[in-house]
Amino acid sequence: MWGTMRNMTKRVHLFVSGRVQGVYFRAHTHKKARALALAGWVRNLPDGRVEIVAEGGEEKVASFLDWVRLGPPASRVEDVELEWAKPQDERGFRIRYS
Repeated sequence: MWGTMRNMTKRVHLFVSGRVQGVYFRAHTHKKARALALAGWVRNLPDGRVEIVAEGGEEKVASFLDWVRLGPPASRVEDVELEWAKPQDERGFRIRYS
């Protein structure tokens, strides 16, 4: 019972700033989220940030957040704004094209 409670579904909404566009950030995010079996999406914003919604088990979301704070090799993450939200039962992880 406790193992199930500790790994409850979590949903996080992120806004990532820094050098995060033009460096394959969305593609790397997509690959990492799918490897962790997370659901949600990622997209570039007109202001130069990347927006991400991810949901899944608590431990997997925590691992994903650690990765986002570092970003892929060519990126330079300067800030991650984070908002927790109620899970929406997302299916799959996709790249949204704005």
